[in-house]
Amino acid sequence: MRGRCHRAGRAARRRRQKREHSTQPVTLCHQQQYVRLMKFLHQRGFTSSLLQPALFTDTGRALQTLKTIKPGQLIISLPESCLLTTSTVLDSYLGPYIKSWKPRLSPLLVLCVFLVCERHRGEASDWFPYIDVLPTAYTCPAYFTDDVMSVLPISVRRQALEQREAVQEIHSLNQDFFKSLQPILTQPVEEVLTYVALRWAWCSVNTRSVFMSHPSNNFLAGEDIYALAPFLDLLNHQPDVQVKASFNDGTRCYEIRSVSGSPRYQQAFINYGSHDNQRLLLEYGFVTPCNPHSVVYVDTDLLCDVLSGDRSLVQKIKFLGANGFLHNLTVSSEGPSWRLMTALRLLSLPQTLYHHWKAVLLGQAVCEEREKWSIQTAGTLCQRLLQDTHGALEKISHLLQQCDQSVREQLDVVKSLRQEERCILGNCLEALEGMLSQPYNLLSYQPDVVR
Repeated sequence: MRGRCHRAGRAARRRRQKREHSTQPVTLCHQQQYVRLMKFLHQRGFTSSLLQPALFTDTGRALQTLKTIKPGQLIISLPESCLLTTSTVLDSYLGPYIKSWKPRLSPLLVLCVFLVCERHRGEASDWFPYIDVLPTAYTCPAYFTDDVMSVLPISVRRQALEQREAVQEIHSLNQDFFKSLQPILTQPVEEVLTYVALRWAWCSVNTRSVFMSHPSNNFLAGEDIYALAPFLDLLNHQPDVQVKASFNDGTRCYEIRSVSGSPRYQQAFINYGSHDNQRLLLEYGFVTPCNPHSVVYVDTDLLCDVLSGDRSLVQKIKFLGANGFLHNLTVSSEGPSWRLMTALRLLSLPQTLYHHWKAVLLGQAVCEEREKWSIQTAGTLCQRLLQDTHGALEKISHLLQQCDQSVREQLDVVKSLRQEERCILGNCLEALEGMLSQPYNLLSYQPDVVR
């Protein structure tokens, strides 16, 4: 009996611990915002019996499964009338202003201006139930302060600054068009179509739209591929999930079909693409834990700094650039990428072996001494990147102690990215040590090894 009581007590403790460690999602269905949204969508022909909006502790707002989803099952079918596209805008009160404007406007700008104007109209807007559930701010680089920019990896920082500048340019270059819209606004245009408002709209479209190709027309310039999809855009990304998503010309609905299925009462995910966390941060403003696609990028400036003593470095860098070997030089938890090691093997060669440079880029092996040098240099690059990561994490910790909530959210995303980098670089260094300890194999001792 004593033994049985002991087992029962242990089982009870396990159940209690499981309850404490597992947090249940909180349904959002009864909140007024989502009641309005679902009513808005139902009036346009959408129904959903498989998914409901819910709040998850790890990912925030999302969609929760109400039933077990089987492999191949259709999980969302959103009618065309629920999609916000450039056709929606051209058929609205903005249509005459857009159609008559020269030069023609981009589809992205048209959608952004519509979102800003509809947000300005408030509850008078037909699209208010959707706009009301959109985030009020984003953790995309366009929102980053200078302090947050400063703790990004160099390769990301450059692109992040370009994103911020691109949004600023869109706002500054379209002032005349904005002023033409004054007749439909109840406030001065400079108080409505501000940079802050346009940035919000740009991030809304960039992070939440689905791909949907539209036929070209005589009113817009450039490729028209955006569609904002209410309710559907609550689906979060998970890299190992497989779905089929596209607009069905037969049903005139945007459809998402599960490939592998999903258990009941769990979060339903889709896959935004095989993106590493740097790309996810730049495009969507988040990073994914344990992302199998994640890598750390080796910037050309770092490469040049580490190898600054090589007198022929400039010529080698030009050669690598001309042959497309200065982009996507990366390391992962498994070790340096093939592209990085190939570039390093070429960089190990003296200028006197210039006639072998092309062959090395095509896969020709180098001698043991140069291979060892390439591995050691990869280790030096990792060490330098690791130092930068540690420094950034220390600065982030300091900034987190003195920032407001909006900046804190930005820093938390960058912190997650940097922590993942630290893990990747540590694992890569271990892999490189293993490579150095293994007997060298000259690709089966090919006779044309560069010595």
